[in-house]
Amino acid sequence: MQLENRLDQLTIPGVLFEKEGDNTLRCLACAHRCKLIEGRHGICGVRFNEDGLLKTPGGYVAGLQVDPIEKKPFSHFPPGSQVLTFGMLGCNLRCSFCQNWETSQVLRDEDIDSKWIGVREINAERMVQVALQNGAGSIASSYNEPFISIEWAVSVFTLAKQAGLKTAFVSNGFATPQSLAYLRPVLDGLKVDLKSMSDARYRQMGGRLQPVLDTIRSAKEAGLWVEIVTLVIPGFNDSNEELWETSRFIKEISADIPWHVTAYHPDYKMLDAPATPASTLQRAAEIGQEAGLNYVYAGNLPGRVGSLEDTYCPKCAKPLIKRRGFWILEKLVTSDGACPHCGTKLAGVWN
Repeated sequence: MQLENRLDQLTIPGVLFEKEGDNTLRCLACAHRCKLIEGRHGICGVRFNEDGLLKTPGGYVAGLQVDPIEKKPFSHFPPGSQVLTFGMLGCNLRCSFCQNWETSQVLRDEDIDSKWIGVREINAERMVQVALQNGAGSIASSYNEPFISIEWAVSVFTLAKQAGLKTAFVSNGFATPQSLAYLRPVLDGLKVDLKSMSDARYRQMGGRLQPVLDTIRSAKEAGLWVEIVTLVIPGFNDSNEELWETSRFIKEISADIPWHVTAYHPDYKMLDAPATPASTLQRAAEIGQEAGLNYVYAGNLPGRVGSLEDTYCPKCAKPLIKRRGFWILEKLVTSDGACPHCGTKLAGVWN
């Protein structure tokens, strides 16, 4: 059975849509707002109109494993904990530098051999059991774009919250106000990839910049814990001007939003850009700090970016969490997120 046909069978009823008459639907899961006539799939490749009803992904995973929460990356949610991460297939963007292209782009890229893509059927109850059995404190939807399978995530997260687990999305942020409102009651943390501050760049990736900026702002206003990641790519988004623009945007929302600047390595269809050197991440981090951000981190180059993997008190500047890669070497912050030296409460989700 072809992968596409199998995925069309692994579905649950969709909720995020509007009817437009004659069995035509308007999907509201992401900012594409695809118009779906009967039998048509959306840009994501996984949401489709069947006889006037919206079918959406559910009942399977293409990836499922327990990770350190720092791998997402989250640095303030709660540090040192484990997270059960699940992913599915498909994406609403087509980034040429995608680091998870095997799963995100398999439905639109004929050069990807889908026979190597494993799909495992599983229900929400079993996923929560796996998280608890492995000592995870949270469940996260990641690896591909989670907003395109948001109904499935809500069903999983509803049970996860009942079991005392925290929940998180690792997303490109190309969402809608409707999808964010639908998700908010069962979501604790949102990590957004802010790939560029150029709308032209986003259009090259098959999206637009403004919906991503709106998602970040709305998520923070809604009380979600938000962290932002920028994959810094030489010649793409690493100019001082763009890094300053990114920093100022984050600071305008809140100086307490952690900003992760991470190193790119040549992958997928962007093989001509060089890997990001540590000096570029250090420059980006310095810009974020000069802009007034309280928590700036450099990632993907463990041990090569000095203290930029560590968490410092924003008031007394004492080191509180020392890291190397995904691993915590020392943790002095109190269980409620306070600095033991001066008592300042750090922003984040700590217990």
